[in-house]
Order: sequence, then structure tokens, then C-alpha cells
Amino acid sequence: MTEITNVSQDDINAAVWNACDTFRGTVDPSIYKDFVLTMLFLKYVSDVWQDHYDGYKQQYGDHPELIAEMLKSERFVLPSDASFYALHNKRHSPGNGERIDKALHAIEEANITKLRDVFQDISFNSNKLGDEQQKNDILRHLLEDFAKPELDLRPSRVGQLDVIGNAYEFLIKNFASTSGKKAGEFYTPPEVSTLMARLMAPQEGDEICDPTCGSGSLLMKCGRLVRESTGSRKYALYGQEAIGSTWALAKMNMFLHGEDNHRIEWGDTIRNPKLLDGTASLKHFDIVVANPPFSLEKWGFEGADADKFSRFRRGVPPRTKGDYAFILHMIETMKPGTGRMAVVVPHGVLFRGAAEGRIRQKLIEENLLDVVIGLPEKLFYGTSIPAAVLVFRKNKTDEKVLFIDASRDFEAGKNQNVLREIDLQRIVDTVHSRHGVTKYAYLATRAEIAENDFNLNIPRYVDTFEDENEIDLMAVRREREQLKAELASLDARMAEYLKELGYE
Repeated sequence: MTEITNVSQDDINAAVWNACDTFRGTVDPSIYKDFVLTMLFLKYVSDVWQDHYDGYKQQYGDHPELIAEMLKSERFVLPSDASFYALHNKRHSPGNGERIDKALHAIEEANITKLRDVFQDISFNSNKLGDEQQKNDILRHLLEDFAKPELDLRPSRVGQLDVIGNAYEFLIKNFASTSGKKAGEFYTPPEVSTLMARLMAPQEGDEICDPTCGSGSLLMKCGRLVRESTGSRKYALYGQEAIGSTWALAKMNMFLHGEDNHRIEWGDTIRNPKLLDGTASLKHFDIVVANPPFSLEKWGFEGADADKFSRFRRGVPPRTKGDYAFILHMIETMKPGTGRMAVVVPHGVLFRGAAEGRIRQKLIEENLLDVVIGLPEKLFYGTSIPAAVLVFRKNKTDEKVLFIDASRDFEAGKNQNVLREIDLQRIVDTVHSRHGVTKYAYLATRAEIAENDFNLNIPRYVDTFEDENEIDLMAVRREREQLKAELASLDARMAEYLKELGYE
């Protein structure tokens, strides 16, 4: 293998994206993303394992039994016949799909407490990849793609770069941009998750939950902030995800990032919440963050009245709009003293009436709502509509609500708009200062909100109207007279030219 040094993250991302060519035109992107991301996982753990093996060999000499004993202390175990390289060596033989599946199951068994059931929804031996001959060829090409020097992911080569985490996010983002509305099920733009994490200011010892965690990126952003601000890994991440393949992606992502203190459950958060204290009550968290599916139609309305956790005692959300179902679930899981939450919502949540209006009124009257932030349009994959972030707190210091209109601060992209660092910092600084800012933020009293019938539509509070310059009618008249004179002069000159040319 040719050694490539000083490889950039962009080189690695491009090589992984090119590996997707193996599937394009043969398999739908919504299917092949699972194969590519799982192969990336297998390649990375194989490279890390090989790197550690080589390090022990250099330290202790060529003593396989001793090295095998030393490897037992690693954070994970890789059976020898389950490594990427064992599979790559046999790529020309029939049965690639079956061999890859066996390797994944062997890795799961060897790391059962961390990877239990993670690969149950992915099968490289699936007929989705075509007949046996086509499937074997596709998987041979995939193994060859990941064996390229650009995808040598040994830590001794890539240093401290979070290469695998970055490559995962790159792939997830690209799959999101090509898979339409389904993308919202597993991808939150990184700058939005960064904003939410900063607003929550996670601390050492915090228990942090995302009840619709997708690939886990929002949870890991919160964990990273704790490490960066305190140097401590003393925190716990909790999540639940309804879609099996996305839940598996979150588990792999946690594994690869070394986030061992986590609990990610698979199931429907509204119909079947899994993060419980014992069996009778929902577990409470210091921080709850989420980007739930927008206005989910089939969210579990039928069983809401009889909810054993009393999440809907303030009212049952509409049958075809589940936004407040997720909000009420999150409210119920905040710790009484330290609990705080941030949730992404469509703007309809701010002003729709009927049941949603009554729920909104009660949340405001209980003094739980803290901040309403309007974001620019075209930030999220799969939808161009603008969204808002709502911040709730259990320990508010006043009875007011801060409204921020951040909808005009962004960098325009070809297909998606992006929040810049300056935009993020302006929002966070405004939230921390908790003061009004002309044409940007307004601190509203509960009485003012009540006067607006508890409608939270941001333009009702933040006046962004720009006064137009007064028109000087006399100046306009003088300009008009001047133009008339110039036109008369031009007409006279044109008449002379025509006369000279013999035209009367």
C-alpha cells in the first residue's frame, strides 16, 4: 500500500463519497447509505485495531499471544476473521455478502454491551443488491474502494483529527441533500445543533437527552462542549430514535466517538417512551434537546388521552400535527431544578389556535417558555420553510419571554442557507444579555403576550419595519421638468438630422 501523508479531511470525504458510485444507478440512495456508512464503520475499527496491533508488536516484538493479551484491554474487540482486511483478501471469492454479515455479527458479539442489535437491520447479503453475481461484484468494488490509500484511517496516520466523525457528518449531510423530505428524519444542520448546544450550556455532571436523536450529532455536540469547557468526560448522553437504521447509525456514531457513557433506545418516543425511571415514570434530565419531525401526522393521538405519564394534561395536540406532543414530552422530562430544553419547531407552533393555542397559553402561564428564536429559511434539508427554536427552563429568573428575529442573518448558499459563526454568536450573546435589541430582539412581559392572545408570532414583538425615505415632491417635479427639457432638445436635434438626410 502506498503511504499518503498529510491527507486532508476533504480528501477522505471525497474518497468516501466516490465509494458511493459503486451503488449509484443500481440501488436507491435511501438504501445504500446504510451500506456505505456501515462499511466506513468496519474500515475504521479495523484500521484502529491494526494500528494498536502494530504498536504492541513494535513494543514487545513478534509475539502474537502476548499481543493478543494486550489487545484485550482495548476499548473494543475485533475478531481476526471479522476485520476489513480479512474480507478484502477474499473479495474475489463468491459469498462477499454472507462474509460481511458474519463479520458484523462477530463484532457485535465481541462488543455486545456496546453494539447489541446494531446490525440487525443491515444485511449485505440482501437481494436489494441484485442477484448473487451482481451483489458479489458490487461488494467487491465496495471493498476495493475502501482499501484505497486515501481511506487508511489509522490514528497514527491521521493524528488527532476526528476523521471518522467528520466523514460520518459529511456523508449524512450529502445523503440528506439527495433524499428529500426523509432527510429531516436523521439530519440536523451542524450550525443549528451547535446553536442549541451553546444555548443549553452543558456542564460537568449533566444528564443530556434527545428524544428524537437521529444520528446522535446533537447529543455529541453537547458532550463535546462539556469536554471543551471543563476537560471532563463526566456527563451522560441519552436518546431515543424510532427508525431502526437511524438508531443503528447513532449507536455506531457513539461507539466511534468514544462516547461510552450513553444510552440510546430504539422505539417511538410518544407511543412507547423507553427512557424511564423504573417502570412507572419518565426519567428526568438536566438538558433536553431535539429536532422532532415537523408536524408529524400520525404521532399517536389515539392513545394520548390515556397516557400513563400524564404528558398531555395541558391538552391533547391535534390529530394531524404532533409538534406539541414532542414539546410536552420534553417538558415532562426536565429536572425540576436544573432542567432546560431547546426544540426546533415550524413557525405554525407559534400561532396556531384551538388545542395548540390552549397548550401554548398554559406553558406561558406556568412561566416555562424562556426564548423564541426565528431562524432563516432554507436551513434544513428537505424543506425550505423557516423554523424557530424554543427554549424552556424550569428555573427562570423573570416572567418574561425574549423574542429574537435572526431570520435575516445568514450566508446564502446555492441550495441551502448557512448560519455563520457571527450569526450564532449574536443569538447566544443576545440570549445571555436578555435585553431588547432594535429590530432584532424584544423582551416581552406576560401581560403583553396575553394581550396578543398568547400568539408568539415574532413580528408581533420584534419590529423589523424599515422606514422609507421621505419623497421630496418638489425635487421630483424639478427633475421631471429637467427631463422634459432634455427630451425637447433631443427631439429638435433629431429633426435637424432628418432634414439634412432629406426626410421632412
